[in-house]
Amino acid sequence: MQADVMIIGGGIAGLQASIQLGRYARTVTVIDEGRGRSSLCRQYRNLLGWPDGVSGRWLREAGREHAGDYGVDFIDKKATRLVKEPSGFQAQTEDGKTYRGKKLILATGVTDANPFPELEHCFGMSVYICPDCDGYEIKGKRTLVLGSGSAGVGMALELVSWTDRLTYVNHGNHSVATEEEKKQLSEAGIRLREGMIDRVHMEGDQFTGVTFGDGEELQAEKAFIAFPGNVVHSDLAKQIGVERLENHHVLNHYRTKMTNIRDVWAAGDIAVHSEQVAIAMGEGTQAAVWVQRTLLQDET
Repeated sequence: MQADVMIIGGGIAGLQASIQLGRYARTVTVIDEGRGRSSLCRQYRNLLGWPDGVSGRWLREAGREHAGDYGVDFIDKKATRLVKEPSGFQAQTEDGKTYRGKKLILATGVTDANPFPELEHCFGMSVYICPDCDGYEIKGKRTLVLGSGSAGVGMALELVSWTDRLTYVNHGNHSVATEEEKKQLSEAGIRLREGMIDRVHMEGDQFTGVTFGDGEELQAEKAFIAFPGNVVHSDLAKQIGVERLENHHVLNHYRTKMTNIRDVWAAGDIAVHSEQVAIAMGEGTQAAVWVQRTLLQDET
């Protein structure tokens, strides 16, 4: 059976799109492996209506239940292959099964580079990845930026307006890229510590510091991570000819969210925009609106 719309990715953007399309009484299939970025964040505090915070996992569970009320079908598998067909699109999942949709929304997201997976328990509580989302949370706090090279330098410089108790920990064998960057850190009042982090420390969901390979300990109350190598999950998009930038983010139309391939839309962190939950919701809705308009045109 071919659905009206197939959505690959069941995070914030994909779920919002599925809810909107379900409310259009469209048949919708969402293929999602359940490992999205939003599932890791234990608290978003910059969303309208949630001043005390809401977890990404709760949003996903609530969104899935909401979409289910409109008959949206969920396939809990990883999509591994995507093919353009004369009548739409076919996706193959890791178990070899295939699914079809007349229209396609790609909402496959991003995975952050993080050499310390044990910190995931602190995400959104005391460890953060997005300065626009969570810079406020470190206001006046002793904060470490755990990163490498220019990625970490850039993060530290973005955060300096929130606290003057900031240290950039340049982890690993990647030195700070240039002497100019070292100068920028110094002029901004950001301390620099280079060396291998041996252990990260936390008490429950509260980050407390790091220990270096030489035994030195550095205590803190908050941390941001900023390592190069984030993975933009756009390989499926590439399989059907969707245009990508060098960083693998997908180009979509600023208004319709359609890509360069007709009947293919992109929404959420896979696309080129500020990576925020509220924006992902908006893009999911906007993509769904234009999918509906396209379907109506096809049906007249």
